[in-house]
Amino acid sequence: MDIASDVTTIAHVIQLSIAPVFLLTAVGAMLGVLSNRLSRAVDRARALEARCQEATTDHLAILRAQLSVLNRRIHWIYRAMVLCAVCALLICSVIVTAFASTLAGRVLAAPIAILFVAAMLAFIGALLMFLREVHLAITTLRIGPP
Repeated sequence: MDIASDVTTIAHVIQLSIAPVFLLTAVGAMLGVLSNRLSRAVDRARALEARCQEATTDHLAILRAQLSVLNRRIHWIYRAMVLCAVCALLICSVIVTAFASTLAGRVLAAPIAILFVAAMLAFIGALLMFLREVHLAITTLRIGPP
């Protein structure tokens, strides 16, 4: 192979890597959303814990129930973040494998496909966990006095 065809081949691999990079951007945005939700839930939990110190017995049960819901929400967010991070790592592996395939001169279509499908499954799982957390937040929302 001459240099011109090597450059052309690498340029083609870079073009093929654009779609996974856009997906990586989406996963990064999702991590940002999850991070913000986690921060808000943790801040709310800390505020409720502080209120528990001064609460009466009747009010303490309500605060503990709210803390229990926040605890569940925090765990759903964490799980979604883990799956997003796994998805991002798998997407990066797709890109690396595509370049390795080209540089080694071997066809690695099956590993690339498997990594990409695994990344999509991880992202689907993260989205489902995100939806579960939002559902939990909405169904336990109380507006106004009890």
